[in-house]
Amino acid sequence: MKTILEICREVADLAAVKRPNDLFNKSSQNESIFLSVAKSALDSMLRYGDWEELTKEGSLHTVAGKSRYPIHEFAPDFYSLLNNTIFIKDTKERVVGAITPEQWMREKYFFSPSNDIKFKIQNGCFVFLTPPPCGLKIVFQYRSDNIVWDFNTFEEKNVLTANTDVPIFDEYLVKLNILWRWLKRSGLDYAEEYNEYQTELKKRYGAEHATKDICLVSGLRHSEEVMDHVITISTKDQ
Repeated sequence: MKTILEICREVADLAAVKRPNDLFNKSSQNESIFLSVAKSALDSMLRYGDWEELTKEGSLHTVAGKSRYPIHEFAPDFYSLLNNTIFIKDTKERVVGAITPEQWMREKYFFSPSNDIKFKIQNGCFVFLTPPPCGLKIVFQYRSDNIVWDFNTFEEKNVLTANTDVPIFDEYLVKLNILWRWLKRSGLDYAEEYNEYQTELKKRYGAEHATKDICLVSGLRHSEEVMDHVITISTKDQ
């Protein structure tokens, strides 16, 4: 468990440059460069894919007559839904889910209303095609946008704010990522370091996703309309 400053110091050793003492010292160009590439490295890893380290479970409770639910109210660290993990399950064992803009317009204006619960994510909200029944507990998995946690309080954060912040990602990957970015930023050859990072990145990410998702909807209606994402709805524990 190494802090971002400790990782940057190891990078400095590998690059044979002066070690940073305070990443947030704006008067030092060396420190500023390390902070900049560290932020870029962590942001790129966040956007790479659905890491296990970022996977969380969120939930919301439906309200009578309400079809729009701001995500920040029930999942403030929401980044994106996890592919193929959204199921809506109720007493009728229906499989429903996210739909594309084209499907949304077709369902809304040309198809007769059905009992299915369908939604889209728009402007930071879960927007349901029609208001779902009141009192449902919607449970879903998503990718968090947090990239570090505070060394002292263990609070997760979506931005670097202190030298003692600890990356949520594997520290070796973070070090390799910062190294090639620092070399590139300094106008040096970084091809070898970049290739090493890419190899380790794919190896680590692939290891986390070696087992395929288990389909829980065998025998049920299953179409492209509903399998972009999955949500689970339960009437228990409301």
